[in-house]
Amino acid sequence: MAQTLVKNYLHIVFSTKRREPFIHPSIEKELHFYMIGICTELECYPMKIGGYNDHVHILCNLSKRISLATFMEKLKGNSSKWIKTKGDVFQSFYWQGGYGAFSVAESDLPRLIEYLNNQHEHHRKKTFKEEYISFLEKYGVGYDEQYLWD
Repeated sequence: MAQTLVKNYLHIVFSTKRREPFIHPSIEKELHFYMIGICTELECYPMKIGGYNDHVHILCNLSKRISLATFMEKLKGNSSKWIKTKGDVFQSFYWQGGYGAFSVAESDLPRLIEYLNNQHEHHRKKTFKEEYISFLEKYGVGYDEQYLWD
């Protein structure tokens, strides 16, 4: 086959280090737009970025030109450097060491986009920790909870 044809929808989730509430409402939209730019530059076209004060969700189409590990290294590294330029309050900002990445069926995209649109409402009832563990269980990902949080 002469062509390489790929369509990999991913739901990526990661938090701030120790789930610190660093993503203030004053910076949240700007952070998401900055991350959209990084994703687009890496040809991992985002469909939706959402989250709350301590974490981010990204729904994107992973490019055939980059590995997931390299994509995450560039996305987290560049966005972390950027947010530290936004004021003294962000100087100790870091993302957690790991991330969750889950494949998504095209038929599930509208429901997931709606879910990501309602993150603030959702987190009035459920913590990020509860949410993340429910994703791991939903997708059948084995884990040791002592290593989930850094």
